[in-house]
Amino acid sequence: MKISFKKSLLAISIFGFAFLFAGCAKKSQSDSNVLNVYTYDSFISEWGPGDGIARAFENSTGIKINWVDCGDGAQILSKAIAEKKSPQADIFLGLDNNLVKMAVDADVLVSYKPSSANKIIDGLEDALGGNWYLTPYDYSHFAMIFDSKSNVPCPASLQDLTKPEYAKKIILMDPRTSTPGLGFAAWTVAAFGDGYKDYWKELKKNILTMADGWSSGYGLFTAGEAPLCLSYTTSPAYHIEYGEGHRFKAVVFEQGHVLQVEGAGIAKNAKNLDNAKKFIDFLNTVECQKNIPLTQWMFPSSKEIELPESYISGAPVPETTLEYNPQSVAEAVPVIMEILAE
Repeated sequence: MKISFKKSLLAISIFGFAFLFAGCAKKSQSDSNVLNVYTYDSFISEWGPGDGIARAFENSTGIKINWVDCGDGAQILSKAIAEKKSPQADIFLGLDNNLVKMAVDADVLVSYKPSSANKIIDGLEDALGGNWYLTPYDYSHFAMIFDSKSNVPCPASLQDLTKPEYAKKIILMDPRTSTPGLGFAAWTVAAFGDGYKDYWKELKKNILTMADGWSSGYGLFTAGEAPLCLSYTTSPAYHIEYGEGHRFKAVVFEQGHVLQVEGAGIAKNAKNLDNAKKFIDFLNTVECQKNIPLTQWMFPSSKEIELPESYISGAPVPETTLEYNPQSVAEAVPVIMEILAE
């Protein structure tokens, strides 16, 4: 079944509209000294990097940040599209390499190369299109996180996840509302090509739930609802850092993994354009990036940040990064949802 890129974008956007107003915890503010930033729930949670970054940015520039929680990355894009004619945000933070083409095609971003561009790890901006519509602030490979105290064997491949022993034991995220969910869809397309449809038909019986976002899905996992959950290779570092040891492991599959690079971009027709540029400049400074490893639990995008020991011992880097066409993934999402609904 072939679905045009335009239609697939529409499907993702329309689904997101149901969450727009109910899912935003704060409203935008009109003060010219306040920067309105749309982002996702875990970024501005009590354990996330939002508060630290906001304080550092205000200390550096005198500009306050008003964080607006839109749920997850795909919902940020949906809200950006809904408000395109009269944007309420100055910055969209949390779009990634799977959403950047949709955002650029929807004409909701402006290109801006930050003054701190030379601090960014080589290749990350290329993953976001190489045109500075988004500036990276973190990255990691997607991985299945395995509870080693469970009574099921550790899987060794994506194909293993379809085996009977994993019936109702896998937590995923909805690819229409969640960037990790979209990332897993991309992983299956990259690994199996056109065979992704057969793969999802086999996998369907083993999925316990498709959470609307990473926070709710990973929360179910850590509560013991299932022994396997989609997350990142960096996620076990959190558990190590907080004294839980190596119980939760990122499983590295020999066939390879897909990479997520998260970025922030300036809203087209942003009301506070000059201040928005200052934030993008700030994004890869040490003052900002030092907040990433032990709050965001992703690799920082800056070359200048030293990783803590919990990353060195618990955040594996896959040898193989799978390549794929984001347009093919966009076309695959509604097909996958149809399979799951059958």
